[in-house]
Amino acid sequence: MPNATQTKAKNTKNDEFYTQFRDIEKEVNAYLEYNPNLFNNKTIFLPCDDPEWSNFTKFFAQNFVNFGLKKIISTSYAVDSKKYKVPYQPTLFETEASQFDKKKTRINGKIFILERETKGKGKIDINNIKWQYLEGDGDFRSEEIIKLRNEADLIITNPPFSLFREFMSWLIESKILFLVIGSMNAIIYKEIFPLIKENKIWLGNKTSSQQMFLEAPKEYTKQVMKSKPEGMWWRIIDGKPLIGIHTALWFTNIDHGRRHQSIPLMTMSDNIKFSKHKEIRGKQYLKYDNYDAIEVPFTDAIPSDYDGVMGVPISFLDKYSPEQFEILGATQRGCHDEVPDLRKYDDYWEVKQSGKETGSSGGKTNENPNLFGNDGKKNYFINKKGRIVQSVYQRIFIKHIRKNK
Repeated sequence: MPNATQTKAKNTKNDEFYTQFRDIEKEVNAYLEYNPNLFNNKTIFLPCDDPEWSNFTKFFAQNFVNFGLKKIISTSYAVDSKKYKVPYQPTLFETEASQFDKKKTRINGKIFILERETKGKGKIDINNIKWQYLEGDGDFRSEEIIKLRNEADLIITNPPFSLFREFMSWLIESKILFLVIGSMNAIIYKEIFPLIKENKIWLGNKTSSQQMFLEAPKEYTKQVMKSKPEGMWWRIIDGKPLIGIHTALWFTNIDHGRRHQSIPLMTMSDNIKFSKHKEIRGKQYLKYDNYDAIEVPFTDAIPSDYDGVMGVPISFLDKYSPEQFEILGATQRGCHDEVPDLRKYDDYWEVKQSGKETGSSGGKTNENPNLFGNDGKKNYFINKKGRIVQSVYQRIFIKHIRKNK
């Protein structure tokens, strides 16, 4: 489920969450360690950005020479096109420029360009950026921005939360390298998961266990801090209140070293004897009632010697190596042809632990991973014969890749 921060953002249609400089630096360095020439003589496009507030353009401008970049292109949305309305005051960066226009500053987006000069060897950084107004409002779906996209070698940004699906489709059709921030929940989007399964995109270097704190507009921050919705947390960094989003991850098609590190695993018998998880230790691995696969609720409990299909949490992708595992599909996504569901529950109905029926039919749990029996903790499904099953969380189906001996 989305955390409270992202739900709040969607409800208010606020997409202006700014990534910290240190988080960009840490992530990008992981790709440079794997390929030091990644950015050499390349054009980077940073759409949906706002260099006056955002750190993406600042980071790459500061490292322009070190990375050997050819060009940086950054575009921002027009103020009146942004979905979350806050009082707007143009910055001195804009008002002191000769091209400043009171009307255009609200209805037109901006384009910022930093490129290598053909002559001269002076320092190149954020102070050398040139900008002008776009013809349109800066929407990434416009022909104006698509043309800029097609000029680039890499696209790197934090796209609007509410438009993530559309933005990813826009990225994929470009067929260029990208690195963008999204929610862990996006892993199982019908537009995203098939691409992960086919190893066309994957998660970045940051794992879901690592916190990411993002800066929001001051007006939004004031409103949310006043209401203090459950599930949100804050941290003051460099004097700024930042919103914690623990499900924020990087999605990419750029290779990095951690992606090729195999997970150290124990055998099934050793897991049963020594696992730190009480759900595993001293018990047998359970098989799903409706899939020919075993339930593995923790990534570190994947048995090294099991050759069949295993259902693992979506957080498994944090540690997924394409040399170690094959992804076969996912529950609830209609993309598990290699692991077909073996049973439907249309003749079942949902019951609370109190014995009271919820009013929902068993069709609700079709294509969920289900286990036979009742754990005594959560709702279950039962049919006229008294047969009981319970759903577990969404799972990804995997198998070990065995090298030919």
